[in-house]
Amino acid sequence: MSIAKNIESVISKSSWIRKMFEEGARLKAEHGAKNVFDFSLGNPNIQPPEKFRKVLADTVNSLGYGDHAYMSNTGYPHVRKAVASYLSGEQGVPVTENEIVMTCGAAGALNIILKTILDPGDEVITPAPCFVEYGFYAGNHGGVLKTASTNTDFSLDIEAISQAITGKTKAVLINSPNNPTGQIYSKESLMELGRLLSEKGKKNGKTIYLMSDEPYRKITYDGVKMPGIFNCYNETIIATSYSKDISIPGERIGFAAVNPAATYKNALLGGMALANRILGFVNAPALMQRVVASMQGESVDVSEYARKRELLCNGLAEYGYKFVKPPGAFYLFPETPIEDDVKFVRALQEELILVVPGSGFMGPGHFRIAFCVDDETIINAMPGFKRVFNKFA
Repeated sequence: MSIAKNIESVISKSSWIRKMFEEGARLKAEHGAKNVFDFSLGNPNIQPPEKFRKVLADTVNSLGYGDHAYMSNTGYPHVRKAVASYLSGEQGVPVTENEIVMTCGAAGALNIILKTILDPGDEVITPAPCFVEYGFYAGNHGGVLKTASTNTDFSLDIEAISQAITGKTKAVLINSPNNPTGQIYSKESLMELGRLLSEKGKKNGKTIYLMSDEPYRKITYDGVKMPGIFNCYNETIIATSYSKDISIPGERIGFAAVNPAATYKNALLGGMALANRILGFVNAPALMQRVVASMQGESVDVSEYARKRELLCNGLAEYGYKFVKPPGAFYLFPETPIEDDVKFVRALQEELILVVPGSGFMGPGHFRIAFCVDDETIINAMPGFKRVFNKFA
């Protein structure tokens, strides 16, 4: 091969999500899009709030000289100030624009954080099941991703995380609401995790950062609220985006926020600003920065996702599927009735139902359904879900 061995290896382990998405394109061309039930990709299907369209139009119409130029690698000061003001209320901690770095989505935020904190061989621990890209992100910067098991309801298993921590641990990376399970970590468990990392950090003589990946923060159900993480542990960094909140994933806009109480706050922020440039992001998109400054606290109509969740959960429960009903995000992570989740997913594919095997998220014996789809897709897929379950039950 003429490409890097690392990339060659990554290609061979390429994301199941993308594999199924590409398979979906093939099946849709063969059978017609309406006859293929694609639950493979977490691509929001709800339109952005009407306010977004108005703010976007007003912003475009008001652009002047220099408004497409480079700005500080951390983003426009007025945008960071708007983000900080909203985040202060959300976290219950005073945050200023100086603790914010605007990024190319949550993925951009995670990568600049990891670039800043990781030395070669440093370990990042994440609860599993987890988002498949985390391993690639850590590897981008010489790090190694390790997983810790979760409880049966996918809540944090603090003891498992404790057992996974070594002298090489540099960070714990959590994702709540979680992709692929939809679980939300409680305030009590986050406080316990903060105490653990403080104790382990002192014992090992090094700071262990807690990174919180939060793009689904506003997509919650049944009155469940996402706790703020800055009050749980000083050495915390948030990575998030507006992709899911307001349904603009293709615009690649988000931010990273460092806890004002972090011991090495200034070094972290300086490193992240530099990483934004040297990783090739340079700065977050200028137009979208201006737009999201006026979109703080806005979100899509989550009741639409709640309705889809009920359609899916009620139908699958009736057929005998076992699952933890997700309190957040737009994913369901049912158990497969057989041990081989890949075999089960392939059987669903024969019914033109596309889902992702749990082994792709380090959660074997399950499969992920992204229910950010039309209601008709859920309803029309139900007979196929029933037939495949009965085939193996």
